Amino acid sequence: MLIDQKLTEYLENAKRPEPLPGGGSVSAYVGALGAALNIMVYELSVGKKSYEALPEETRKEIVEGVDSLNKIIEDLKPLVDEDSKSFDAVLDAYKLPKETEEEKAARSEAIQKGFIHALKVPLRIAELCVEALDLVETFAKNGNIHAITDVGCGVLMLATGAEGALFNVYINLKSIKDEQARAEYNKEADALLKTARELRDGYLHIVYERLENE
Repeated sequence: MLIDQKLTEYLENAKRPEPLPGGGSVSAYVGALGAALNIMVYELSVGKKSYEALPEETRKEIVEGVDSLNKIIEDLKPLVDEDSKSFDAVLDAYKLPKETEEEKAARSEAIQKGFIHALKVPLRIAELCVEALDLVETFAKNGNIHAITDVGCGVLMLATGAEGALFNVYINLKSIKDEQARAEYNKEADALLKTARELRDGYLHIVYERLENE
């Protein structure tokens, strides 16, 4: 499994002239790293005077955020592999017989179902990355100032994970013939992209502001 590979092995595999692992798989892993960096910031903050001086409600919010980020990481890890396999249904469908009208119709239906599956996996990756981004504000505002740049790196990785995964959604949407389904998925993808970019820009503003005032 890709998620179990050494970093160097995964890197070498990504260089090969093969589609696996592709951008979606890498996006899932990058998103997990972004979430992990923010958990690290918590670990570097807890116990410090500045952290203990925070209101109890804020500290509770941070701890709950850490729990949620850990869950998101666990949800993203299998998607590193699942995204690499998500296009298999499309490839298999193209191999189906097409001699008769019935076979052509069945093949066409299987291809369409394959493309829907192929876009649902990266769409889920983007959803998880945006979900993680939504939790970062309290880390950006209250995390250890000496680790604030790690918050910034984590934000960039989560936003990149979301947008990178959405590239796969958009390209697969071009092959969906059902106009209503295509419009609905496109609307969902556009909303995720807009949110990811807005959260990224807002948090980076906080990061740079804290850096300047340190």
